[in-house]
Amino acid sequence: MSGIESPCIKVCRIDPRSGLCTGCLRTLDEIAGWATLSAAERGAVMAALPSRQARLTEAG
Repeated sequence: MSGIESPCIKVCRIDPRSGLCTGCLRTLDEIAGWATLSAAERGAVMAALPSRQARLTEAG
């Protein structure tokens, strides 16, 4: 398993408009596949999280 930890904070609710989890800001596909993602893929997801907060706010 990669050294990049999951951003999960145990607040699991998918926003229907944005498709993002309101806790960790990942998509369902990213959450489901986290264990099989490479370190580079996990890093890319982690790098995208800050900009997703705005997307989640806009969707709400």
